[in-house]
Amino acid sequence: MTTESPRWFKSSYSSNGGDCVEVAANLVVTDGVVPVRDSKAPDGPVVACGADAFAVFVGAVRDGAV
Repeated sequence: MTTESPRWFKSSYSSNGGDCVEVAANLVVTDGVVPVRDSKAPDGPVVACGADAFAVFVGAVRDGAV
């Protein structure tokens, strides 16, 4: 188990009024997950997505499928 803390960041495309999510991609290598949270509620719940599933999601968004 890692003791590394998530390093949260938002996309540079996130200037749309605050309806954004933050991800902590630094945990992919150590834990195999991408934590995701609502940027407006940083102390709220975190969803841990598997790295492969997150990559598929990002690809679908990029391709306009989502």
